[in-house]
Amino acid sequence: MSWFLTHRSASYIKRLYGKKPDAKADIRGSGAYRDIVGTAEFYQTGDGVLVSVEVTGLPSQSGPCGGGIFALHLHEGAPCAGTPDDPYADVGGHYNPGGCPHPHHAGDLPPLFETKGRAFMVVLTGRFKVADIIGRSVIIHAGPDDFTSQPAGNAGRKIACGVIRR
Repeated sequence: MSWFLTHRSASYIKRLYGKKPDAKADIRGSGAYRDIVGTAEFYQTGDGVLVSVEVTGLPSQSGPCGGGIFALHLHEGAPCAGTPDDPYADVGGHYNPGGCPHPHHAGDLPPLFETKGRAFMVVLTGRFKVADIIGRSVIIHAGPDDFTSQPAGNAGRKIACGVIRR
């Protein structure tokens, strides 16, 4: 998974601007995070999947060292349901068809960096095709992924979820 702002990558954005995504997830926060709303859009390209995520209502952390960092993952299942202790327990673990260690799961994505409750992220990944992720879930976690801890990066509780649909 990589994203380098080059003439070629800028052309992806220009070609896709105004086009409908091949798949999309409407992201909503759990009961304790009702202000979180957003979308994740997935565009199949010849080089991989361009993933675009835009979210508002994230818990904001101000100050000189502020700005929250939130892990973003694709999880195995749907729906966005669970228990009072884990409102998204039913999504299962990270999407990981290759049985790879974390952070090499197909569903491991770069984090969201919050500014005044908002975040935007675009990444090109070759770890999956759009067809592979239909019906799976996008999850935002309360903390950053440490990209080391097994099995899932010690990113904290799941605070928002969206099911990926065509």
